[in-house]
Amino acid sequence: MPARIHLIRHGETEWSLAGRHTGRADPDLTARGEERARGLAARLQGRRFSRILASPRLRARRTCELAGLGAGAEIEPELAEWDYGDYEGLRTAEIHQARPDWDLFRDGGPNGESPEQVSARADRVIARLRSMAGNVAVFTHGHFGRVLAARWVGWPVTAARRLQFDPVALGILGFERDDLASPAIALWNDGPGAAT
Repeated sequence: MPARIHLIRHGETEWSLAGRHTGRADPDLTARGEERARGLAARLQGRRFSRILASPRLRARRTCELAGLGAGAEIEPELAEWDYGDYEGLRTAEIHQARPDWDLFRDGGPNGESPEQVSARADRVIARLRSMAGNVAVFTHGHFGRVLAARWVGWPVTAARRLQFDPVALGILGFERDDLASPAIALWNDGPGAAT
């Protein structure tokens, strides 16, 4: 059976709650983030995972742990969040004060990753995921998770801006009728709700 990817965004942090771009920084989960991450265990109950992959960032690893899957997790560096460079820690409104037309998915972050670099990274992850079988759990981040889903179905990085991905939300990437030539998004942004 081809892989069925259970893409999970990490739980809420103080920075995600405040709308701060959080790439390299690694704040821990809020109390609500931890509570909702624990709730993943019930949502994922009964599913057996052939592989469990997690971003190296604490917030993703902690979410995986609280969901009851930490013991079997493999750390995958390429699942890390977008590197925002000079925009790390800033809110979009703050960035727009200096660059009113800025769009992450088109422009990237200065001295960080470009959309092309993030797209290439997502494509490498996808190539690895497509070599797997069965249910695979992937714990990652908001922007990178959106890019991963867009690239899964062959869309450009710019299309990822149309995919909202809330904290502790679940997406399922698979294939229509198990046809490897027809990648599909089977479920998207299923979760306990937005951070705010």
